[in-house]
Amino acid sequence: MHGPGKRTYVLDTNVLLHDPGSLYVFDEHDLVLPITVLEELDKFKRELNERGRAARTVSRQLDALRENGNLREGVALSNGGSLRVECGEPGVCSELFAGALDSADNTILRITMQVFRDVGKESTVVFVSRDTNMRIKAEVLGIHAEDFEHAHVEVDEAYTGVVEREVDADLIGEIYNRGWLAEPEDSVVSPNQFVILKNGANPSQTAMARFDKRQQRLTLVGRHKEGVWGIFARNREQLFALDLLLDDSVALVTLDGMAGTGKTLLAIACGLQRVADEKLYRRLVVARPVFPLGKDIGFLPGSLDEKLNPWMKPIFDSLELLCGGEDQAGTGHERSNGRNGGPGKSNTPNYQALLDQKIVEIEPLTYIRGRSLPRQFLVIDESQNLTPHEVKTVITRAGEGTKVVLTGDRYQIDNPYVDATSNGLSYVVERFRTSPMAGHVTLRKGERSALAEAAAARL
Repeated sequence: MHGPGKRTYVLDTNVLLHDPGSLYVFDEHDLVLPITVLEELDKFKRELNERGRAARTVSRQLDALRENGNLREGVALSNGGSLRVECGEPGVCSELFAGALDSADNTILRITMQVFRDVGKESTVVFVSRDTNMRIKAEVLGIHAEDFEHAHVEVDEAYTGVVEREVDADLIGEIYNRGWLAEPEDSVVSPNQFVILKNGANPSQTAMARFDKRQQRLTLVGRHKEGVWGIFARNREQLFALDLLLDDSVALVTLDGMAGTGKTLLAIACGLQRVADEKLYRRLVVARPVFPLGKDIGFLPGSLDEKLNPWMKPIFDSLELLCGGEDQAGTGHERSNGRNGGPGKSNTPNYQALLDQKIVEIEPLTYIRGRSLPRQFLVIDESQNLTPHEVKTVITRAGEGTKVVLTGDRYQIDNPYVDATSNGLSYVVERFRTSPMAGHVTLRKGERSALAEAAAARL
């Protein structure tokens, strides 16, 4: 976003609502806020949601900057740039919108055009907006426009957590015999990244390892032949996911992949093993943002649990499968050591005992702000629907000894305010790829059914 030379960025309201900290990411360049942006912030600040919180945060930041000088004339920012509020002048640039409605968007563009006329010879003026139509109209008016790319990730180059490497047969034999291989200090492999070692002369001879940054070596990945709560890895990416989920030294795990790749099921299965069987964590907390697919059906009747049931049904489906639901014979789920609650049919779900004993807690993310979650296995499903700020809020809830798992598909987004490159899941993957306490795997092969995999790939 930041090209050579001095620039003047005119910010649209949606940039500030998307990232309240955006005032401080433009380095030494100058920022201009049209006065209409402040009017829109005032309208949104009354909302009791994340957008309202962002509007209130920006308003407080501007009020603090006001103490450093006159916002109309411009105040210095800590990063070396400056910020000023432009009120515009009546009648200026009005001819550019002949016949157009006197809307807030058009007023912002009029003020942007005035800034362009005033400082265009001294500085490159750039209009920054997350609104596609606003960027199009700005370009038509001769003003260079850009999307807000601070939280964006290049999807084509997204980190998958897996890399392949050709090696000699001797090294493959060595890692199988010893369990690890030394990795050079100048290695470009990221911490906890998986490396598939292939024999250059015989590609069928392979070994799978994970880079241990603390010990500077590649460690052989275990096969987990005993399974996890009746779940067995069906492909190498699922095996990699199990390796991260069952490693308590990896405090943050992100699993990305299309529908049906087993992200949520693997995360919950590993959480149940760590909580119910091994008692390494106090409880398994599974949460997901509440975003409907398609048109919302409106308010739901009943108690809080009854209201949440439709939203949390995918989690309950996974729990039912893991606890040995009906028609699961032959899949390994029937070997649950009496977790089914005995023979006979009942209206009580087979996982109800886990909920009653507080081994498993299901909740929406709406109520997670302000909480502290020590020694818990926290799974955030559908995390691609979170903004970068929301996902920061969630992860900072983790107390001492808590493991956080984010699952999602960056191509199935229901939140209208994020996309494949700016959602919270993509943001966390890129920001934590160099951290030894985090690991990531992109699951590619669908295992739900042949039809589900074909639909995810073709539609």
